[in-house]
Amino acid sequence: MSRIAALLTWFALPVYIWQGLGVRRRTTRMLPASGPVMHEIAGKKPALSLLVLGDSSAASVGIANSEEGLAAQLASLISERTGSAIRWRAAGFNSATSGQIRDHVLPNLSAEPWTHIVLCIGTNDTKNFHSVSRFKKDFGGLLYALRAKWPEARVIWSPVLEFTQAPAMPPLLGKILEIRALEMNRMGMRLCHERGAVPAPRLPITDPEAGFASDGFHASAAGYRAWAEHLARFVLGDDGVPPA
Repeated sequence: MSRIAALLTWFALPVYIWQGLGVRRRTTRMLPASGPVMHEIAGKKPALSLLVLGDSSAASVGIANSEEGLAAQLASLISERTGSAIRWRAAGFNSATSGQIRDHVLPNLSAEPWTHIVLCIGTNDTKNFHSVSRFKKDFGGLLYALRAKWPEARVIWSPVLEFTQAPAMPPLLGKILEIRALEMNRMGMRLCHERGAVPAPRLPITDPEAGFASDGFHASAAGYRAWAEHLARFVLGDDGVPPA
């Protein structure tokens, strides 16, 4: 039934365009956070190395300082829970889709020995009305490329968040995009299982007012903290899936 609903959203494309343009006019475009995109935390050896790769969420858009972003907060939580030294990098790009990360970002990342890779990608594929078959090709190719470049890394994918919870979304637009997000997530989880990645469950949004930035779409510092706490156990392998 959800696949049929996703196909029917194409008939709502005029509504999507009209309301989407309205949201764009009303919303201030936010820049990536200032501050470090690479850092090290002291601790016991062997050290862990964390790459957070993806779209504007990986770039900590929505907040002023990258030290309150997803990569930094996730690295801090991992360090606290394990006592291990950790080196982290945030490689996030505004408006990036799976295909753009695969084709333009991944080839330009040096092959440093990342032990853990967190993917924040899929929101713009959904928002740009990419088809599920296109997402399968783009996201699936990205997973293949990551596995080829870092065969021993533990790769975790954070699925597309619930559009209807974003304060910036008009109810109808949020519903249209949410239907499509469910199908993107279904395909993404299938590809992760097939291609050696770990799909985390969707982040539950319990307090939209506190969890979103002033634009009503990106995460606030509190939102990134909740996101990091949600992902930490999957990065560490506490989800029942053995670490890489």
